Amino acid sequence: MSPAGSKELLELHSVEASGAEGFSNSTFQNEDGFLKNGNTSGKDSLRSRAVQKGEPVNTEQGEECVSIEQDSPKNTEDMEDSEDMHPKGYLEKKYDAVCDICRKHKTTLKYIIWGILLAGYLAMVIAACVLNFRRALPLFVITVAVIFFLVWDYLMAKYEDRIDELLSPGRSLLNRHWFWLKWVLWSSLILGVIFWLIFDTAKLGRQQLVSFAGLVMFLLLTFLFSKHPTKVYWRPVFWGIGLQFLIALLILRTEPGFVAFDWLGKQVQTFLGYTDVGALFVFGEKYTDHFFAFKILPIVVFFSTVMSMLYYLRLMQWVIRKIGWLMLVTMGTSPVESVVASGNVFVGQTESPLLVRPYLPYVTKSELHAMMTAGFATIAGSVLGAYISFGVSSSHLLTASVMSAPASLAIAKLFWPETETPKITLKNAMKMESGESRNLLEAATQGASSSISLVANIAVNLIAFLALLSFLNSALSWFGNMFDYPQLSFEIICSYIFMPFSFMMGVDWQDSFMVAKLIGYKTFFNEFVAYEHLSKLINLRKEAGPKFVNGQQQYMSIRSETIATYALCGFANFGSLGIVIGGLTSIAPSRKHDITSGAVRALIAGTIACFLTACIAGMLSGSPVDINCHDILENAFNFSLPRNTTEVVSCCQSLFNSTEVIPGGNHSLYSLKGCCKLLNPSTFNCSWVSNTF
Repeated sequence: MSPAGSKELLELHSVEASGAEGFSNSTFQNEDGFLKNGNTSGKDSLRSRAVQKGEPVNTEQGEECVSIEQDSPKNTEDMEDSEDMHPKGYLEKKYDAVCDICRKHKTTLKYIIWGILLAGYLAMVIAACVLNFRRALPLFVITVAVIFFLVWDYLMAKYEDRIDELLSPGRSLLNRHWFWLKWVLWSSLILGVIFWLIFDTAKLGRQQLVSFAGLVMFLLLTFLFSKHPTKVYWRPVFWGIGLQFLIALLILRTEPGFVAFDWLGKQVQTFLGYTDVGALFVFGEKYTDHFFAFKILPIVVFFSTVMSMLYYLRLMQWVIRKIGWLMLVTMGTSPVESVVASGNVFVGQTESPLLVRPYLPYVTKSELHAMMTAGFATIAGSVLGAYISFGVSSSHLLTASVMSAPASLAIAKLFWPETETPKITLKNAMKMESGESRNLLEAATQGASSSISLVANIAVNLIAFLALLSFLNSALSWFGNMFDYPQLSFEIICSYIFMPFSFMMGVDWQDSFMVAKLIGYKTFFNEFVAYEHLSKLINLRKEAGPKFVNGQQQYMSIRSETIATYALCGFANFGSLGIVIGGLTSIAPSRKHDITSGAVRALIAGTIACFLTACIAGMLSGSPVDINCHDILENAFNFSLPRNTTEVVSCCQSLFNSTEVIPGGNHSLYSLKGCCKLLNPSTFNCSWVSNTF
């Protein structure tokens, strides 16, 4: 083919491609000019494109190669036209029609599917209630609660402005008369507390009054050492304590509340028991021989996995928003600190600030202090299961976790009052991150993987701290031996430092030194060490062994154990101080100076918040010794086999320690014989009781 013919063929193909693909005349002219000039680099470029298409290239026939390159758009267009002209089959047309209908009525179909699923679920709930309502009561209560909150969210999202307009006249009336109404309310509240203390003290004893005095003492000390004592805003302080009191009153003094939390605690224990399946598979049948490593730490992995899945489902964010909103409208705290405090009920002190991560550079110093205090005053849900597995009361641990959230904000606002204007609004703070997981399985995997560092951190810290404690006790004993006091130890020092605080919480004087030791373990080491020692004391009491051995007290009363459980329920220790500083500075580097300057104050505030929670628990919890042990023992030993319950064991121990064990005294010899048969104590001579009958 001649060069002129090749050029004409090229022009013809270019014109056809221009009509089909919409090329402009300038493009054709530029390409024509480019080829007409015979540019070698241009030919090489076109030749390389032909090679990429898998076409043979002849270096001596570059023009022909160019014509093939220019023909490809036309051929491609022809192939596309042939595909468009290909008739669709019957099934393909029906499939496209169904897809179009689904896209058009997507919202309606979604409501229909959810409606069918909801109707099926409600039918199952009704059927379960008809078969056995008592058995289905928890399912019924959960269903009613979920439906209530879903309806509430729907109404608030759609009719919030109308509801606000409807309530505005009542709000205006309340604002006009608020000056004298608040004095009436405060006077009624103070009188109610006074009368309640009088009647409750007369019924249960003076220990409840000591707990109330401790509550007042901790508040006064916090106020005296406040950052700005003259600028304290008292609403969050009193409302925080009030919410604590209401929660504890509902759980510890009302039968429905106690039954509900007791049931919840048992369900948590059952749920955590499923960890044994994984531990048994990985570590073998004798995994319980290494109890802490293979029994306790796998619970942290399991709980972390579940929490990650709940975050992916956005259930945890929903619960946190509800709790944060409650504290916001009652206590008057800012949205950011309310969300973080409510989040600390479920997650750790470094994870909860991530809920409001974008707003950390803009929070005030008081808000930053409140966020750190909330982290120190609460514990994470991932380690809550480990403490329950120690043998500590699950219902008390759950109650303490919930009560600590308002307590932390109350103490934080008293210890560092707000002197600036918060910049973050409610709607901004309630927008939380949902994580990076793309599906539920990935969320579970990430939750398990993220627990590796937590498990390792717990294990290495326990190894280090327990070894350090042993060395410290040995060094103190060596030092004390020089002064003829070889029993000097870290526990004894802590018992004298924290004994006044533990006694003012309402702990019995005899037990206050032991509780003080536990507080020392928690403050200078961590709460794992403290709860591990508390579990040993609980087990010794349950074994009903001798209370004193060689003059050393072996265990405490149930009341003291309860107060200690609340006082230890927090991350307020010096090890957590470094964790909080490192975690927050990595999230908000611009606030590093504010974080480091307020961390120690937040640690102290978190410790006091735990003490406040323990004081309220001491005010509302009654000791089994205070109940009528005579009736309990008489009823217990009317059976052929005595019932080994906590109340019976406690009353028997009280009977052995009593000096009035004589016929006609407070207890009959029949009850004493039953206690001897049940417990077989080594500190009480039961032989004379058997000889009497």
